[in-house]
Amino acid sequence: MKKILALVLALTMVLGMGSVALAEGNAQVFWYTMSDTYLASVRTALNAKLDAAGISYVDQDGNATQTTQTDQITTAIATGTDLLAVNIVETGADGIAQNVVDQAKAAGIPLLFFNRSVSADVVKSYDTCCFVGTNYEQAGIMQGDMIGDYLLANYDAYDLNGDGVISYVMFKGQEDNQEAIARTKYGQENADAKLVAAGKPALKFYDESNAQKYLVDQAGTWSRQVAQDYMTTILAQYNLDAGNMVELVIANNDEMALGAMQALQQAGYNNGEGTTTIPVFGVDATADAVAAIDAGTMAGTIKQDADGMAEAIATIAANMIAGKDMYEGLNENFTVEDGWKVVIPYAVYTGK
Repeated sequence: MKKILALVLALTMVLGMGSVALAEGNAQVFWYTMSDTYLASVRTALNAKLDAAGISYVDQDGNATQTTQTDQITTAIATGTDLLAVNIVETGADGIAQNVVDQAKAAGIPLLFFNRSVSADVVKSYDTCCFVGTNYEQAGIMQGDMIGDYLLANYDAYDLNGDGVISYVMFKGQEDNQEAIARTKYGQENADAKLVAAGKPALKFYDESNAQKYLVDQAGTWSRQVAQDYMTTILAQYNLDAGNMVELVIANNDEMALGAMQALQQAGYNNGEGTTTIPVFGVDATADAVAAIDAGTMAGTIKQDADGMAEAIATIAANMIAGKDMYEGLNENFTVEDGWKVVIPYAVYTGK
């Protein structure tokens, strides 16, 4: 069996799937929802890497409901497992994450959180615990800078209404999610900073009656369909014929960006040469978003490295199960901050 596993590992390294040490054991992996497109790419990569490492695993779907996920974790601890990997449903709620840590610590089961933010105090309360993710503010900062630079490169062409100001819509994925909060804040603020520094006015939210200056997915699933429905409704009132067209779309993830783009296309925009194109920006660099950017129907995205995240999770999982230092053999491109957080870097993508 070990010879077979070694052969599988060698093949995956040749295929560029990353090097993860062999570690016999089992893991329970808890996903906030399996319907999320970006997380689906993480899951595909992670499953392959866990297979290569000889770690058996069970993927569990929280269906975006914390009570469901909490019950799943409690059951896994009671029935026994060598590792808990948790993509927590509720972010910004330390009590929920702390309860998971306390249960794992009491049972002596290694625990890693990933992707959805958990506070340092919670993670550091258990020696055999860490977080794998990003410095999530950076996605919004990089997106905002990208948008500002993009608009300044040809400002008058994007000012479709000819009023000297770029009007925008912001799609927020989840009301209390820390990543969504940061992306909503910096995606707009950093774009404004670039514009103002160049002598241009700040962006203007298309609907002056909306004091929040964003539209939120009420289900918290960062949905393509929700953004498409919102954008379809917007375009019925705000369009070129009315002289008040929304001139920019900022979305917290690529799925919402793609939904907005599809609504624009259905209304006759963003359909290639000869049609008016509204700049649409997202986050994640999913396959569909990259294809849309390369085709010129989306403007840009911030790459969140799904394969890199999976590699870090699998490496740490193998180390934890084997009783090694959790960060042994970690990819040098990943940064360990303050002993508790493994940071996967972002990158800008605006086309080939």
